[in-house]
Amino acid sequence: MSAELVNLAANSISIKGNLGAVAYGLAAIGPGVGIGVVFGHSIEAMARQPEAMPVIRTNMFLGFALCEVLALLGLVAPFIFAA
Repeated sequence: MSAELVNLAANSISIKGNLGAVAYGLAAIGPGVGIGVVFGHSIEAMARQPEAMPVIRTNMFLGFALCEVLALLGLVAPFIFAA
């Protein structure tokens, strides 16, 4: 009976690890789309108004950093909520 419990516990740990990987995969979709939108629109804005390039570039990197924070939170969240 104890061997069955050990196998059951090992399987549940494996499932939790796989769910964390799936959760991060889903959490990375949003920031990936967001980063694409940020860079796409900033390139379009720079093409339309080249004289505003420094301001647009600053805002582009700020938007990129905020999107990347969401991806890092998605990476850390399964570890925080595992307990």
